[in-house]
Amino acid sequence: MSYLQRLKDINAKYGMFHAMTDETDAGESRFLFSAKDNLTSLDMETCAGSRILQGYVPAFDAAAIERMKAAGGMLVGKTNMDEFGFGTFSANSAYEIPRNPFDRERSCGGSSGGSACAAAVLEGHVSLGVSTGGSICCPASFCGVYGIAPTYGRVSRYGLIDYGNSLDKIGVLSAKASDLRKYITIMAGRDERDPTSCVQPELKSERRRMKSVAVPKDGIQGLSGDVEAAFNDSIETLRSMGIDVEEVDMPSFRYAIPAYYVIATSEASTNLARYVGMRYGVQEGDLSLKFDDYFSSIRSASFGDEAKRRILLGTFTRMVGYRDRYYAKARQVRQLVIDDYKRILQDHDAVLTPTMPYVAPRFDEIERMSALDSYKTDYLTVPPNLAGNPHLSVPCGYDGNGMPIGMQFVGAHWDEDVLFTMAEEWEKAFDMRRPEVEA
Repeated sequence: MSYLQRLKDINAKYGMFHAMTDETDAGESRFLFSAKDNLTSLDMETCAGSRILQGYVPAFDAAAIERMKAAGGMLVGKTNMDEFGFGTFSANSAYEIPRNPFDRERSCGGSSGGSACAAAVLEGHVSLGVSTGGSICCPASFCGVYGIAPTYGRVSRYGLIDYGNSLDKIGVLSAKASDLRKYITIMAGRDERDPTSCVQPELKSERRRMKSVAVPKDGIQGLSGDVEAAFNDSIETLRSMGIDVEEVDMPSFRYAIPAYYVIATSEASTNLARYVGMRYGVQEGDLSLKFDDYFSSIRSASFGDEAKRRILLGTFTRMVGYRDRYYAKARQVRQLVIDDYKRILQDHDAVLTPTMPYVAPRFDEIERMSALDSYKTDYLTVPPNLAGNPHLSVPCGYDGNGMPIGMQFVGAHWDEDVLFTMAEEWEKAFDMRRPEVEA
């Protein structure tokens, strides 16, 4: 029996899908795939993890889904996520929270948690994720799979329900390293409907080997003991593969988190202004109210706490009198991060850090975290997202409870080829474990 026939039973255990196909036969499809629920999909509900979009069934496919279907793929489901991508643990969903396939009491990571879970649980499955501040690499690390976020603009964002327009990138999660090259190549390319995709150079497939990596000193601070041990062992493995490893200074690293949250919330608050309960999704307000009162009633009832927090933060940082102090300053910091990556990548093929500072936390641990604690968790994945660089997470170890640990390679702009090759070579050197699937 194929997993397509068992899909509903598997999903009942892990909660990875918000919407699923009713098909049980793949027919002539060449492969099966899923997509994060903020990518619009024809005839399948798309809610971006938010109640305010409940009932929204798009009339078109996102460009990434469109190209996957054109290549012979069958979309089997839309994966659960943090509301509009606002989170690190996929616990901010208005719908079901996906559960880690290695321990269902733990998080899958976020915000593409459902996509990582599907990639880990379903044999031969590939899932599309979206990264804004680490939303592909984080869940890839927590669920023990491979994940890549390509250079900003490499994959068209047409049909993406944006979190931050200058940050969002569509990528791939899979338990098989070669899938990264295969499916990014399918989705990549110019799309007139998204001008940011029209400046990209050709996606190379030269299988160029990585020769040297740089490890920022700030990137190996604040790690749990298990992550530090696995990362150090992985560095020795890289050296045995003939790759030079050098510690470097990256002064901007420590300032990336505050800059990111200023820019991301500023863009998010603007993007979320369109959700007012009139054009799509929830439309159950009192129509006798004045416009502002109607909009406020819908937004108050249908946005989650984290969405409201980010709307308030983003609105504040763009206000007259504060814009220069916060938003303009954050953009300057962003340029410093970009410049640091360019400087380091002149002499190295990639910048290397652990992906996350600890393994997937339990849900009771997440409940005790403050918003600030949650934000700080992303300090390793935010810098490459802020700079728009392609980045790759590969599984690199397991803790004493068998929970996966990942490490992250960051390449130069438009240089995905060296990351694809690294993933394929690492797959041969690393003994990857798959979870025992309950269904």
